[in-house]
Amino acid sequence: MVPFSFCGEELRLVGAPTTARGGGALYWPREQALLVADLHLEKASFYAKSGQMLPPYDSRETLERLALAIRETGARRVIALGDNFHDNDGLRRLEPHAAGMLAALTRAVDWVWIVGNHDPSLEKSAGGEVVEETQVNGVILRHKAKAGETAPELSGHFHPKLVVAARGRRISRACAVASERRIILPAFGALTGGMNAASSEILGALQPASAIDAILPARGRLLQYPLWRAAA
Repeated sequence: MVPFSFCGEELRLVGAPTTARGGGALYWPREQALLVADLHLEKASFYAKSGQMLPPYDSRETLERLALAIRETGARRVIALGDNFHDNDGLRRLEPHAAGMLAALTRAVDWVWIVGNHDPSLEKSAGGEVVEETQVNGVILRHKAKAGETAPELSGHFHPKLVVAARGRRISRACAVASERRIILPAFGALTGGMNAASSEILGALQPASAIDAILPARGRLLQYPLWRAAA
């Protein structure tokens, strides 16, 4: 885990295992809270309904990685920042093994589901609390960054990835994107794609800002890559 400061709070980036698909998470030590975004559980089964067959174990893989992050951080609370399931029926499609994993996780720690655009009608039977958005110590937690927001904010939705060219290769890595008072988390789910962190959609979502950086853990250090700078 790599610590950094955000609006007077110490936060820690939790990197994804090198063998795993999907991105990392954010740990908030003072709150003993693990924050994840865009799990998109049951994405494979959603596409299977229309005949597009994908490996059917995405939910197991995502939940296994989530359980590992909880153990690694010692988190006593999980806050999932929306698009938890790929659609409103995803919870009903969980196969028994994945359903048991999810039930065990939501019993083991306090759990808050923030709904997203993919799962606006998430059922309480998922376990834990279901909310539109919430606030912790003055920091707003929601699915999608709100245009013009000036309060500290943590969100997901955009699946940011840092894309750079190095030695003739194009390298893409899931990352968080941060301004002084706002952070967009990477997508955690195993089958989630990504959007270039320097895209106009992501940079515009973080306005107003004087500096926006892609941030990700690299060999125990915090890598910060400036994406855009302008007058506040």
